[in-house]
Amino acid sequence: MTRNNYLLCFLLFAFSLLFQASTYASADSTLQLSSDAKASILTMGPGSSLVDAFGHSAIRIEDTRRGIDVVYNYGVYDFDTPNFYLKFARGKLPYLLGVNRFEDFVRNYKAQNRWIKEQVLALNSQEVNDLFQFLQVNARPENRAYAYDFFYDNCATKIGEVLYKVAGDQIQWNLEEQEADKTFRALIYENSYWNTWGRVGMDIALGSVADRTTTPLEELFLPDYVFNAFAKADLQTPQGVQPLVQETTTLNEGPDKAPRGFWLTSPFLVFLLISLLIGYLTWKDNQQDTRNRTLDTCLFVFTGLIGLGVVLLWFATDHMATQLNYTLLWAFVLNLFMAPVAAKKEPFVQFIAYLKFLLILLALMVFHWVVGVQQFALALLPFYIALAIRYFYLLRYFRRHPLTAPERK
Repeated sequence: MTRNNYLLCFLLFAFSLLFQASTYASADSTLQLSSDAKASILTMGPGSSLVDAFGHSAIRIEDTRRGIDVVYNYGVYDFDTPNFYLKFARGKLPYLLGVNRFEDFVRNYKAQNRWIKEQVLALNSQEVNDLFQFLQVNARPENRAYAYDFFYDNCATKIGEVLYKVAGDQIQWNLEEQEADKTFRALIYENSYWNTWGRVGMDIALGSVADRTTTPLEELFLPDYVFNAFAKADLQTPQGVQPLVQETTTLNEGPDKAPRGFWLTSPFLVFLLISLLIGYLTWKDNQQDTRNRTLDTCLFVFTGLIGLGVVLLWFATDHMATQLNYTLLWAFVLNLFMAPVAAKKEPFVQFIAYLKFLLILLALMVFHWVVGVQQFALALLPFYIALAIRYFYLLRYFRRHPLTAPERK
């Protein structure tokens, strides 16, 4: 390589560093934005994976005179965090404020075929600069982490929180115009199809706290509702009240809803087939006056394992959304420990009382479902019915074949 080539490479490298420094203004910098700077809210549509199903929100700061065009994104986490998956499961994984070049940020969502809408805010230059400085300080390594909460502290709720800290009472949200009679779970349903594994998983994991009616402010945990809230908000200025959003632009087109998945592998069809198998084996047992112990053992292990997961999410994690979970009414954790008893040819006599208890729990599940205490996975409806049928058959079977205490050999 010639001397001139070395010099050229050095100059290009130096230029790239300078460009990066200007694009990512340091959190410790005293850089002030020009009067041309503007701030906007970016809202991204749903993606194909469960974590992307509810969309995303971020803040863009653009100053063409200073060469700044960056996106502040409160939805980042570090895969290199020690015990990443354990912390994620326990609700202890810190989420981070990330800073990206606008061009890179948008390119990523375009590649995922997700719609992108931008709402330019009617903030004056001082307010935009205050917002920029606030975000810069928050982006420092010692400040960028926060305790994520699905309903109350996520990428969407942070948007309104940040704007309130900068503009304060100047913003009139006009949230009373939004619907206030929806639960957290109903709002989640708007962004998820009932017959998907992700939706079933959420219905199993989320407790009855998700079935509480939300206030208009609480609806802002979803990016769509943040977008609508900003569209309806006003800004108090010296010149009078004006809309908070002065311009809305669609940066990329995409589907409004996440894909529904393949019907042949959908949870409803899978559990319908399982339920038909349970019904067939129960019918066969009734015809032959027998009891398929393998079936009973599998049912107790399966429901018990789900119950164990529910208990752990409820008591062993910091997830607020998984508390008070009545999924235990059909996935009772003690079934896991009763599975060896169900596997016996002749269980102890108290097993009959336990079966009656399980039927009472199923009846309570129906009651909780009907009165709205908690909604359960609709795709599992055939399985709930199959469980009830099997428990009823076992009671009938043991009436014909009485058990003796403590156990017949």
